[in-house]
Amino acid sequence: MSDDQVVREQLVFLLRGGNAHITFEGAVADFPLEQINSRPPNVAYTPWHLLEHIRIAQWDILEFIRNPDHVSPQWPQGYWPSPDQQADEAKWEKTISGLRADLRALQDMVEDSRTDLYAPIPHAEDYTVLREMLLVADHNAYHIGEFSILRQVMSTWRARDEG
Repeated sequence: MSDDQVVREQLVFLLRGGNAHITFEGAVADFPLEQINSRPPNVAYTPWHLLEHIRIAQWDILEFIRNPDHVSPQWPQGYWPSPDQQADEAKWEKTISGLRADLRALQDMVEDSRTDLYAPIPHAEDYTVLREMLLVADHNAYHIGEFSILRQVMSTWRARDEG
């Protein structure tokens, strides 16, 4: 196996999660819908706000890579839903399905041997696809861990899942 193939496989594994931390799927599994808009103690956002933040940031990076005309949201407010915004079941599912779809698109990009991971992105020459994939993986891992801690604080894990 070539070094390039090894890097691609490891990047996909890193994006998928689960090596040194919980996966996205594990973190959101069986989350009680009645808690999606609850604010844990001393936290300024809800579980849905946090997932929507992850989705927006991941989507932004995906579009930055593939669309030279993409305009990123204004930092930082454009990367979070407004504090008073709430989700219903449909919005919760839309956030989760959007996260999954964009993550799959990023993984597909890495798995495509035509994607040069190391070359500068044509419309952003200080950046590479490799850098952007590592950024997504890092950002997702951080906030998925945070989401898991919110679940613990909110007592939303089933008893057998804790630990």
